[in-house]
Amino acid sequence: MKKKLPNLKLCILLDAIGCLSYSVPFLGEFSDIIWAPLSGFIFYFLFGKTLGAVGGIFSFIEELLPGIDFIPTFTISYFIRKRETAKNKKLLRVGAFQSQ
Repeated sequence: MKKKLPNLKLCILLDAIGCLSYSVPFLGEFSDIIWAPLSGFIFYFLFGKTLGAVGGIFSFIEELLPGIDFIPTFTISYFIRKRETAKNKKLLRVGAFQSQ
């Protein structure tokens, strides 16, 4: 069973935290060393399974590499999971209708 859809506001907040390193010159990239593993773990626990594992690794690398912290990984993944969930619900409704 897939994890439930995380809160969109939480995803936006986590992406904003990832962008905070741009607000403090020089010190900002050091903060990414701390935020990168946290981001990866949080991502995995929010999204779980394959999306969580792949996204967690991507989030970790994205936060470590200088200059690409602006990618809203959590928010993009939220919409991927939302689309996936809507598609699965639609398939379940069609399957239930056909079995009648």
